[in-house]
Amino acid sequence: MVEGIIWALFAGLMLGLYALPAKFTKGFKEENTWGLFFMLTMFVVPILATFLIMKGVGNIYGAEDVQAILPKMVVTSVLWGIGVMMWGKAIHHIGVSLGFSIFIGTVILVGSLMPFLVEGLPESKVFLTIMVGLLFVLAGIFANGKAGMTREADEVAAESQSSEDGDGESTDKKSMAAGILIAVIGGLLATGFSFANAVGRPPLHAASQAQGNPEWVTALAVMFPIFLSGGVIMAGYFAWQLTQKKAWGDFATPSLAKNFVLIFVMAVFHYAASAVFAYAAFKLGAVGNTVGYAIFNTACVVTAIVSGIVTGEWKLASPKAKNLLYAGLTCMVIGILIISLGNKFATEQPVADEIVAIETLSVETTS
Repeated sequence: MVEGIIWALFAGLMLGLYALPAKFTKGFKEENTWGLFFMLTMFVVPILATFLIMKGVGNIYGAEDVQAILPKMVVTSVLWGIGVMMWGKAIHHIGVSLGFSIFIGTVILVGSLMPFLVEGLPESKVFLTIMVGLLFVLAGIFANGKAGMTREADEVAAESQSSEDGDGESTDKKSMAAGILIAVIGGLLATGFSFANAVGRPPLHAASQAQGNPEWVTALAVMFPIFLSGGVIMAGYFAWQLTQKKAWGDFATPSLAKNFVLIFVMAVFHYAASAVFAYAAFKLGAVGNTVGYAIFNTACVVTAIVSGIVTGEWKLASPKAKNLLYAGLTCMVIGILIISLGNKFATEQPVADEIVAIETLSVETTS
């Protein structure tokens, strides 16, 4: 269990830090950076990793059980891609802090419960413990969202002490409502990633093992169809964005080689984070998909927030904003601990059942 938790935390750490190199690119518009990133992380890196590391690729995806679940994985992975794109739109309306909080909050809540639809509900004590942990995580997410909104207001006040332009209130409210709706819908669709992982792992694990691959390679087998399917949506979106913003020519910058290396590092971290999560879910056991997904996303949020503090994003924030931030972080850490306890109960349950079965058999034999 401990090993699985460590892997889930490590995956969240990588996902929380993967975008850091983007701050050092030069001569690229935002569309250039993220368009190239998604091409690399959704296609180039998964294809290289799969065919360089995995043995018997054709036999694995040609297996009868795998063929049966691939359509489900493809459809839900496409929904994940649409959800991620909607997240970007939500941020345009309501800002990074609130958009991030609502989107990730929805992803954690629904995505963590999604595996129960595939695998069935665990024992009530396990289920209730995990639910309490999720509530703490969600409380922390929304406290961070409130902290982010307060910080943004503080920054506006610091930059402009007075503003006589008061005609944007109704438009802002309309934009805010639309942004929140887009973030929630995007978060719901993005949970397709969790469903695809839960439904795809068992047959892909068996097929991968049959080809003589180590256990951890199953994570690559699961990520391959997820990333390729979701990548189709993302590639189409950014191709359209690059055309709309007339940004294709910006790839011809003297910094192209340096930018490519930085973005390739981002792509590797992003892909590796997802693959490590899949492996962590396996190591966590019976409720691993739920527990791993919650820990993975929560660790990602905590890492992103802490890195923001370190890089000075909160230097203009008021004490109120910072206190909300620290309260949110505390809730999220408590939530991770409670969810981990729920996983401990789940891993202990089969042992307890086995002991009961042995005692029952012993009584029947002696009688």
